[in-house]
Amino acid sequence: MQYRVTATSTAKLDANIAIKQTAVQFGITESTSDSLANPAELFLSSLAACILKNVERFSEFMNFEYTNAEITLSATRLAKPPRMENINYDLHIYSTDQHINLALLKKNIEKFGTIYNTVMKSCSISGNIEIITDQPIA
Repeated sequence: MQYRVTATSTAKLDANIAIKQTAVQFGITESTSDSLANPAELFLSSLAACILKNVERFSEFMNFEYTNAEITLSATRLAKPPRMENINYDLHIYSTDQHINLALLKKNIEKFGTIYNTVMKSCSISGNIEIITDQPIA
């Protein structure tokens, strides 16, 4: 598989990434630091997307249903050399299914996630998965 993105920036303003039919605006200046995602946040977003994609993927393989999933990631940025360290995530899966094997789901996410495995080679990742009981799926 091959992937391709195109990114452009305007001096002293902001930047954009073009991915297929998606445009993502991000900040490159201090003036946009409170309003636009920065590259570190985009990096974490990629990991979050990988994990959520695998929840969907493994819901089919592991035969469970869910209404939605939500993940929050946090990370520490070290200064010298500048890099990410200690990424933590909390994954909430909203489901009425009481028999989801969370240990197996976590193992599968960690073993088969492309971004997860790439990031894991450069920093530690730890996380928790929790089922949140919701209304029955219609």
